[in-house]
Amino acid sequence: MQRRTFLRAATGVACFSSDALDRVRAAATDRRAPQDVARDEDYWREIQHAFTVDRNIINLNNGGVSPSPRIVQDAMRRYLEFSNLLPTHNMWRLLDPQVESVRTRLADLFGCDREEIAITRNASEALETAQLGLDLKPGDEVLTTDQDYPRMLTTWDQRQRRDRLVIRKLAFRPLAGQDELVRLFEQNITPRTRVIHFCHITNLTGQAFPVKRICRMARARGIASIVDGAHTFAHYPDKLADLDCDYYGTSLHKWLLAPHGTGMLFVRKDKIASLWPLMAATPDLDANIRKFEQIGTHPSANFLAIGEAITFHNALGTDRKFARLQYLRRRWTDRLAGQRGMGTLTAPDAGGLGLLTVESKDPVELATKLFDQHQILVVPIVREDFRGLRITPNIYTTLEEIDRFCSVMETLARA
Repeated sequence: MQRRTFLRAATGVACFSSDALDRVRAAATDRRAPQDVARDEDYWREIQHAFTVDRNIINLNNGGVSPSPRIVQDAMRRYLEFSNLLPTHNMWRLLDPQVESVRTRLADLFGCDREEIAITRNASEALETAQLGLDLKPGDEVLTTDQDYPRMLTTWDQRQRRDRLVIRKLAFRPLAGQDELVRLFEQNITPRTRVIHFCHITNLTGQAFPVKRICRMARARGIASIVDGAHTFAHYPDKLADLDCDYYGTSLHKWLLAPHGTGMLFVRKDKIASLWPLMAATPDLDANIRKFEQIGTHPSANFLAIGEAITFHNALGTDRKFARLQYLRRRWTDRLAGQRGMGTLTAPDAGGLGLLTVESKDPVELATKLFDQHQILVVPIVREDFRGLRITPNIYTTLEEIDRFCSVMETLARA
């Protein structure tokens, strides 16, 4: 493609994308309280039109990975096409340096210094950087929970095998109170405890932890805090000041709606020099957050299109988005909880992620029937202490889709 042809095509895509963003911005000028906007279907219809999802399937597994709005997809295609015109020049010299703008905007969204943000490929890479990069000795102890994300527990298990650490996975009940969760860690600290690692909210039930209280309690005892924010960044309104953690990892392809394969790592500035990167970096980068991005050749398009996701998110507004996600969750919990043996293990004030329980029903069989017979996608959760269906709509989800899910579940519960 000649440069003139590419620019003409890119201009056309930009105009199409601008129209999608203009719809969101126009809707976002509404000055009503977020809870009032959350119930306005005319408002959210404009937002839904910014997506290109398959409406023949009801996707209630946005907690795994979410679709990006059209404007993000268009930006990614545009950057990818430009990269392929002359890869080593366009990608390395022209596009890669622009990631600094994305870093700045992510830092603004999280409320931290830009020199504390590394861009990764997902929450697992971000969190493993902290887990594997800490200097820990045989016998050092890590406190986590048995409801943390499986990949992160696997990472600690490997460090236990390799470095002879002591990994303690603490159990807690669903819907545990905030004081109870603080005590969970506080009462299990020993003189050998070096790290406390936990979820901001769990991926199983949406159980929220009192992050700031736990992190400050840990810091007062010289213990590092690692927070898994995979399900809260760009979902919950919390920023760094509300958390006060040492390390924080998240995926951007969940609730920020960024391209698939994008994530973010926060490292408190005074902790950067002492944290080893996953992939080797030169000594001159020891105190530089960019040492955590030394992954070799990678596509610029994915990382740069994060900027369009931030623009979309900011135009919508975190408070309106959170209120809508709460409204969608309450739509199904208010209708189903208490019906024919159905219930929920998710707190009433939680966000968009919730767990539906159904007595005497196998969650795997229910999930299979939902998809095979009704084209509804959910996640079965099966544990010894609880089981159910994890439901995660997103802002493009319609009330009609939520109501259809409820009707089907009422039928399946009676069967």
